Amino acid sequence: MAVGLMDIKGQYAELQDRIEAAVLAVLRSGRVILGPNVKGFEDEAAAFLGTTGAVGVANGTDGLTIALRALDVGPGDEVITVPFTFYATPEAIAQTGARPVFVDILPDTLTMDPAAVEAAVTSRTRAIMPVDLFGLPCAADAIDAVAKAHGLAVIEDACQAWGATYDGRRAGGLGDLGVFSFFPTKNLGGFGDGGLVTGHSEALVQRVRELRFHGSKDKKTFTDIGFNSRLDEVQAAILRLELEVIDEWNGRRALVAEWYDELLPDEIVRPAVPDGLTHVYHLYVIRHPRRDDIAAACRERQVDCAAYYTTPAHLQPAFADLGHKAGDLPHTDEAAATNLALPMHPNLTREQVAEVAAAVAAGLA
Repeated sequence: MAVGLMDIKGQYAELQDRIEAAVLAVLRSGRVILGPNVKGFEDEAAAFLGTTGAVGVANGTDGLTIALRALDVGPGDEVITVPFTFYATPEAIAQTGARPVFVDILPDTLTMDPAAVEAAVTSRTRAIMPVDLFGLPCAADAIDAVAKAHGLAVIEDACQAWGATYDGRRAGGLGDLGVFSFFPTKNLGGFGDGGLVTGHSEALVQRVRELRFHGSKDKKTFTDIGFNSRLDEVQAAILRLELEVIDEWNGRRALVAEWYDELLPDEIVRPAVPDGLTHVYHLYVIRHPRRDDIAAACRERQVDCAAYYTTPAHLQPAFADLGHKAGDLPHTDEAAATNLALPMHPNLTREQVAEVAAAVAAGLA
């Protein structure tokens, strides 16, 4: 039996009646833009995350760009980030006219190396944009220490980590601003695009709120060049329902990860989870030098899998002018060459995990 990488249909089925009723209620109400569900979700999300406020936007990429703009990052500035991430992270930096400065990742967690950040700071650096990767928070305290020492802002790309924690604090609340994506494959996923920007400063949250709507407070006076980037009522209504069960869903993902940890061959490098952090396993990503052999064996057995960021952002054609080459960031190179995501969702059974583990073992035979 085939084992899929994700299971959007299965998760939908758990809430199907409630989701369909909520969507129908929105359609019948005639309030489809910035109505009560967006306001309700923003308030509920802020309470869940422990932030002062939250602002719904059209997608995670817009959220990152708007967060940078809210901090007045622009041409001539530098923003330090990692290349082992989805392209949207550095793309958002470039959209503001700033320059992404790529630093290497830690070899165990694959998240930003704080020591590399310290070495990359220049007089032009305005912000740091770490990534909570595959469901695991970044080394937030160490990055924050660098930021404070140099007077820099931190924008946390938490798009893959809804519900994860760092010493009891929720991902998305670990920087000056945090950003989420509600792309359908995310742990907290909509049925279309959507995003959220979070913050601890009421002034910053208000600026984000204005920027998402053309740089205006009242639709009449426009004080900035903003965006038309709003989470819609239908998506907000769905996300409010999913928010009620997300901790349960993430707990079921964690159980699946425990089964993988137990059943996979010993030579497989499993996801690292430092003390004090919780991983929500947006993806369960293993590493091995024979990644391609493992992937071929999985597909032969109808086990879905995927290698992520095989050409890291610093080597993408769009950033060729930065002059990077293979070997500049060795831990990133190693992760790109060896990573493989295995099936991960709340509805996997132990029997299916055992089937996946057997396919992985076959790839090493």
